[in-house]
Amino acid sequence: MRRYMHRTLSRKDKLLLWVAAIALALLALALVAMSHLRPILTSLATARVSNTVTRIVNAAVNETVYENNVDYDSLIELEKDNDGRIVAVKSNMMAFNRLQSAVLNNVLERMADVDTRELSIPIGTLTGSPLLAGRGPLLRVRMQSVGSPGAHFENEFSAAGINQTKHQIKLIVDVSVGILLPGFSTGTRVSNDFNVAETVIVGGVPESYTYFHSNDIQSTAEDYVMNGG
Repeated sequence: MRRYMHRTLSRKDKLLLWVAAIALALLALALVAMSHLRPILTSLATARVSNTVTRIVNAAVNETVYENNVDYDSLIELEKDNDGRIVAVKSNMMAFNRLQSAVLNNVLERMADVDTRELSIPIGTLTGSPLLAGRGPLLRVRMQSVGSPGAHFENEFSAAGINQTKHQIKLIVDVSVGILLPGFSTGTRVSNDFNVAETVIVGGVPESYTYFHSNDIQSTAEDYVMNGG
């Protein structure tokens, strides 16, 4: 008959088992909690990153327009006939491309300087409780640019009164970012548009105007004249 030797666990072994069991239970609880909080965390992180990117793009556009003294006359040339009537609106594409390039470079530099602490979310905020909002350890949130930011210009003509036409030049900046969160990642695309210059053209609607569009800084913007009808 075989004899089985039963070894009695020491107090130290029992303590280690209890510690291991508690650690496993806490880990399981944390995983379950994180799965339930994941949608909230994703929403908060996306909103925080979007706000940060919007702030960066706003600052980059305003600074670039100011430092380069960008105005309507530096971007647009109004062509007149012998009677002084405006018959065509032409764009200075070199000026547009310089502005576009400067804005995108400024955006990239500012994004590289973002502190991860600025994006981090306190755990208490995830509970939705006003008393715990902004409290507790920080969940680290990082963002990284996905590809290069894109920018393009658009013309907009609208009636501004009797025999007057408002011409606005808009800059649209698109930034795609990856959002890195504890255990998973997501992404978002932030688009902002800015009115960089405008004027009111007095007189009849110009017979033609230059239309311009460039999807990104690497493309060559080409002019072509569209009849005003």
